[in-house]
This record gives sequence, structure tokens and C-alpha cells, in this order.
Amino acid sequence: MQSALATAETDVLAVAPSEQMLRAIVDVVTTADRTLPPVAVLVSERVLKLVTDDFLAASRMADLVDDGALSLSSLSVPADNSLLVWPDGVYAIVSAGDQVAALAADDESFINAINTTYRTTLEGTAAVSLRTPPLSAVEEALIEDISEQCHDDFISILTAAESIGAMDKVDEVVTSLLAAARNDVLLYDISRWGEDVGVASKATFSRAKSRLENAELIRTEKVPIDVGRPRLRLTLPEEYDSLDDSALVTAVAESL
Repeated sequence: MQSALATAETDVLAVAPSEQMLRAIVDVVTTADRTLPPVAVLVSERVLKLVTDDFLAASRMADLVDDGALSLSSLSVPADNSLLVWPDGVYAIVSAGDQVAALAADDESFINAINTTYRTTLEGTAAVSLRTPPLSAVEEALIEDISEQCHDDFISILTAAESIGAMDKVDEVVTSLLAAARNDVLLYDISRWGEDVGVASKATFSRAKSRLENAELIRTEKVPIDVGRPRLRLTLPEEYDSLDDSALVTAVAESL
């Protein structure tokens, strides 16, 4: 499927992708070594939620939507098969374990009928709005508002959490706090960044900080300011500060 999509020369319509297929589409469009034709996706709410619950996948999709490389529309009526549709071709997508294959149709009348059916459906369906901010905006704001090193740690910890399947515990908010603690950043600064860019509210950051602190995964130090209550500087305990990203993610996920 990836090779069929990567070599596309005309606009592509993906119909009823599975979670695995939608993730593959995002990966192909994101990593392609050339500008691919726009990909429109008719996707069920269930599959879209499964993918957008993953911050990295959702924020990458948001980048593609912002760039006009991808559009998402809700498929309210179940389709019989997952399809990739071109004006002159149709591929049925078949999954077997971790592998996905694209089987080509060669009947011209069938191809025309599929195009008519699903492109008409697409025209009559409103685009889905993603609530996750684009990853590029998140990264740019983190570098500008906090530091480049905090940005690097945020991405590397988040990537480690994704690779070992720990994002249900070490999500984007927890990752932000861990990266901030690794760089001695104030809770006020990281939570303001998170709220401003659309990662989460300050209250969500505060609750996550309390969970991490109660589990002794981070520490806080009071920093006096001229007016108002002291602010809290986040730090990592020595035993966690020395861990690499994967070991840190594993330790945090187990403790939480």
C-alpha cells in the first residue's frame, strides 16, 4: 500500500481506512521524498479517535491538513472494504498481521462506479476539524518560549514513549513536564506554553505535575518572585536524571 501511495501522480481518495492504514498514510505523506498529490480521507469516527488519541500521530496529521496535503472527512455509512481510489484506478487494502497489501482492480466500469460513489460522498461531507495542534507549531513555540534543549528532550521522550507503547501513561503533558524537569524549567512557563499552543490547559498540567510529584518522579523548588506567590521550578531526582529516554519512560510508566 505504501508504494502505491508513494508513487501516486493524481489526487488520492482513501475510503474507510483501518487504524493501521490511516497511520501508514500519515507516515507515507510525511516522509515522502517528493510532494505527493493531496490525499482525501473518508474515515469513521471510531478509527479517527483511535489515531488522534495518539498525540504524535494527531499532531502530524494536523500539520498535513494545514499544508493542504491531507483532508479528513467523516464516513457515516460503513464501507465494505478499505480502498485507495484514483480517477483511473482502485486498490482494495488487505491486512494480514502487521502487513498491508494493495490489490488492484482492472474493471473500468467498476473503477468508474467506485469513483462516482465515493467522490460524491466526499463532496457532500464536511471536513473533520482536528483539536490537536500541528506538531510544527508545538515545536516552534517550545523552542521560542522555553529552549531548544527542552524541545529536543520533549521530542525524544515522546518518541521513546511511542516506540515502546507507553503513551497511555507518558502522554504529551507528562512528556512536557519531564522535559521541563530535565531542564529546570518553571511549571508556570511550561504550562503557559502548553495552554497557549493548545497542548492542554494549565489545570491539566497542574494535575499531571501533582501525580508525578506524588510518585516522586519529579521534584519542585520554590522560586521567589517580586509580586505574588513563589513559582515552582521542576527538577528530576538524581536517579531519573541519569536515565536515557527509554529507561525514563519505562520507569515513569511503571510508577504511574
